[in-house]
Amino acid sequence: MSVWITHRGKPGRRTIWGYSHAVNYVQLLFPDFALIVCGYLVCRYTALNRTVWEQVESLVYYFLFPVLLFQSIVKSPLDLRAASGLISAGLLMGLIGIALAYSLPWLPWLGKRINKREHAASAQVAFRFNSFIGLAMADRLAGSQGLLLIAVLIGVCVPVYNIAAVWPMARHAQRSFLRELVRNPLILATLTGLAANMLGLILPVWLEPAVTRIGAASLALGLMAAGAGMQFGHLSQAKSLAVAVLSIRHLILPLVALGLAGTLGLSPVQTTILLVFSALPTASSCYVLAARMGYNGGYVAGLVTLSTMLGVASLPFALGVLRQG
Repeated sequence: MSVWITHRGKPGRRTIWGYSHAVNYVQLLFPDFALIVCGYLVCRYTALNRTVWEQVESLVYYFLFPVLLFQSIVKSPLDLRAASGLISAGLLMGLIGIALAYSLPWLPWLGKRINKREHAASAQVAFRFNSFIGLAMADRLAGSQGLLLIAVLIGVCVPVYNIAAVWPMARHAQRSFLRELVRNPLILATLTGLAANMLGLILPVWLEPAVTRIGAASLALGLMAAGAGMQFGHLSQAKSLAVAVLSIRHLILPLVALGLAGTLGLSPVQTTILLVFSALPTASSCYVLAARMGYNGGYVAGLVTLSTMLGVASLPFALGVLRQG
């Protein structure tokens, strides 16, 4: 993952992150961004307009994404004791991100520039994460051990992060918070998956191919639905909010992760996985959740797109600068 070089190309004392790894990150993120762009173009320039994509959003949110999330958690056994330090770091990092995102309207130099309804829908962008990219990155960087560790983080953190995502929207829309949680298919899928995992239940072998295909469909359609809902003009109306939530997601959280890794004494592999986790683009389902709860989905979709683009920079920053610093 790193190389030992000097200015003459000979072995030296300083470890640096190779240029080829930055290229790998771009290659890893490009398919997701390409699907978002594809959804945007299809929606804007073909007969498959918003009427079609609204139905796609419902399919993804209520069926495809929950199935994928359940499968991702069930298929990886969770060793909570061995990963207790990593779990603590992930939860603490998430709570810090949630607190920072929630506090934005109350900051004296920023609050007056933020529309509270836009903030309610967008706060989730600051702390949620793209688990699909995270799984791919962990596999590339640390193999099966990395996959196991990030599966633990996903399984433990998703319920907390999703609850934090729903709360401001339910509160601002004067909806019942508990009702929204009970009806949230992503939270239900996560809790069900965790329960099945702890009980040692696994999917039948004959069912795995079908579930895997559903998961692949959820990723592709979810990203395309995000692209279909994009309205970049909305971002220009709330630039301060966009800068604030994306700064938390791509700059502040990696710094927090580095501090927590040192404080909690994480192993090198755990530190690498935590830094990957901290620098991931935000979840593509942010847009779906906002749209399904009646908020400005186009604005949130724009934030998801910008976050995916920023992930090309934040992942090398976390792993190449902070990890090797």
